[in-house]
Amino acid sequence: MRIAMVTDSYHPTRDGVVTSIDIAKEGLEKLGHEVVVIAPDPGEEQRKEGVRYFPAVEFKSYPGYYVPIYPSNKSEILRSVDPDVIHIHGVAMMALKGLIAARNLKVPAVMTFHTMVEDTLQFYSPLKKMMEVQKRLIWVYLRGLLKRPDALIAPSEHAIDTLLAKGVRPKSSAVIPTGVDTEKLRPDLDGTVVRERYDLCDDKVVLYVGRLSYEKNIETVIDALRSVENVKLLIVGKGPAKDHLERTAEAAGVSERVIFTGFVSDDELPLHYAAADLFMTASRFETQGLTVLEALSCGLPVACIDEEVFTDLIKDNVNGFIFDGGAEGCAEAIRRGVSCDDTIKRNARATAGSMSVDLCAKKLAELYEDVIRKRKERK
Repeated sequence: MRIAMVTDSYHPTRDGVVTSIDIAKEGLEKLGHEVVVIAPDPGEEQRKEGVRYFPAVEFKSYPGYYVPIYPSNKSEILRSVDPDVIHIHGVAMMALKGLIAARNLKVPAVMTFHTMVEDTLQFYSPLKKMMEVQKRLIWVYLRGLLKRPDALIAPSEHAIDTLLAKGVRPKSSAVIPTGVDTEKLRPDLDGTVVRERYDLCDDKVVLYVGRLSYEKNIETVIDALRSVENVKLLIVGKGPAKDHLERTAEAAGVSERVIFTGFVSDDELPLHYAAADLFMTASRFETQGLTVLEALSCGLPVACIDEEVFTDLIKDNVNGFIFDGGAEGCAEAIRRGVSCDDTIKRNARATAGSMSVDLCAKKLAELYEDVIRKRKERK
């Protein structure tokens, strides 16, 4: 099959959507399929070889993101790819272009719902008033959009349940998580070089990996350090909230125990997981939480906030730890996590094994084949 992946965000942007696309692309290509990514143009100096681009401008409210320019649906870009199926990642401008192109080219379209857009409004909407009205309008838009693809994919049961509860009525739906590379991310890696780099050899290390954005609630983890001794927090990633998080650490009196690494390459990232004693997220803004799965694959215990998207995966005191939304509950989860036994680490790895890249890529390929077959039958 030839698959066109149409996305609202791609390199040089780094977020869960970009990671998900890269993982799916790699898995599908291993199965012998051809994948072409089509994304907003970040500018000549930042283009990635092999990617097809739509003209775009930078999104001022969220640096690092790019918005394609209207008018012109640029179906000719997708026509030149000649896809058997169009896979849309995201729900903004590129999603609309992908659906228009699918209709014009008479090929099936599937869409993965990655992001609970409603939760981002308070941070990134240029209109700070009438937030409830904006949220209602977002769901009017989403209900209209998500019923149009031939199949709607979500990375977790929780995400599908939320969409259905909000009145979304897809033509068909499937739960296909973003797979994890269990060969690259494994428990036998040695993180000593990372510990030495950041002077962590004598400390227990709590790790956060992801975009540094306001909705990720990293402040709660920083505040929790005040109640925990001999623990340092390693924050891997970049994003618009970095300065805010540095100020939060300083105000909490723990700035010497919070290390910001900035962007880390894919080759070095596994060593950062290996350097940690516990992975932690306090985010309420996830449809899956890919970095949680990556940590599990490395045999790293995970502490997550008590949200259904995490409790579907993490079982308290079995393969990780669940805490309530407060800093004190977070601190207790840190204390439990950094002193847990090897049984929890083995269970963590076993959980990730059921969600490997290969298994998830096969599920995607089977879904593509199904929507292609059904489109032919309707013809």
